[in-house]
Amino acid sequence: MSLLDITVTDLRCIEHAQLNVAPGLTLLWGDNGSGKTSLLEAIFLLGRGRSFRTRNTERLIQRGKNHLQVIGRVADPGGRESAVGFEASRTATIARIAGRSAQSLAELSQVFPVQVIEPGVHRLVEEAGYRRRRWMDWAVFHVEPQFIDTWVRYTRALKQRNAALKIEEGEASAWDPELARLGEVIAESRRLFVSRLEPYWQEAVTALSGLAVDLHYLRGWGQDQTLAEALASSRSRDDARHMTHAGPHRADIAIQLHGRPAREVLSRGQQKLVAVAMTLAQLRLLQDLTQTTPTLLLDDPAAELDGERLQRFIGEVLKLRCQLVVTSLQAESRLFGTPERTFRVVQGRVHPV
Repeated sequence: MSLLDITVTDLRCIEHAQLNVAPGLTLLWGDNGSGKTSLLEAIFLLGRGRSFRTRNTERLIQRGKNHLQVIGRVADPGGRESAVGFEASRTATIARIAGRSAQSLAELSQVFPVQVIEPGVHRLVEEAGYRRRRWMDWAVFHVEPQFIDTWVRYTRALKQRNAALKIEEGEASAWDPELARLGEVIAESRRLFVSRLEPYWQEAVTALSGLAVDLHYLRGWGQDQTLAEALASSRSRDDARHMTHAGPHRADIAIQLHGRPAREVLSRGQQKLVAVAMTLAQLRLLQDLTQTTPTLLLDDPAAELDGERLQRFIGEVLKLRCQLVVTSLQAESRLFGTPERTFRVVQGRVHPV
């Protein structure tokens, strides 16, 4: 799928903007603070139902306004078009696909797969496991569409078990069989994804960084136990802290260099290259497994990369042959070739060039 056009209303500094997006390369240029990144956020919202900059959607709404709206059209490789929309108020979010309300925001990813590489991408390496779980699950969902239903049911059972631990500890065990069954399915889907990713990861991280960085999947409980056994053995701890400690909600991807955590030994620039390698490897795997090529958003791609590293990055991105939307401070930016469409962004207003 690729994005054909997008209309943005009352998102951050953008009161109203309309863009026809090129099937290949679209360039957004303007000064810092002009609204370029906000436009990328709007595109990301159409495919994810959330921002890549904040977990609080309410912060995206323009000051003094009550809601934001993003509407777009996407097309599949056969040319069939679908309308996609996202609206957020101070109290609710709504996604619409072909005129109907989506049952969950995850449906947006099915219609419009989109990924982003932005200056804060190093947080995928540096910060807590929830970012890596989110990175992993987005790809697993595209490979196994039923995965999201399993995850939703697992999350519901987990909430019920945690509630019981706080109120009626003796009732918590009633949720163990369901939690264990669904958790094992989730863990196996993730394990298979990481296994399939390995050759793509090795190629990408070597090309971009030249570092021998390893990825290890940690499923969220001990390798020598089933999840049912892990839940039983952690019962006293769960009772004491009123929360469930074992399960795929605690999973992670351990990123290591020579056995040490990458975040402890790599520079910020190296962390960025490793995170970019994770993202590009993921996209290439999806291309091969599902014949899906997500739209890729690149926010200030030259930030923190020197000449040689930047050239490696450009080369790896171009291998994808995907729809690109790129921001730059310069109108003459040609990092990824000559843009098919160019827009100048000035104080939240968008002007085709």
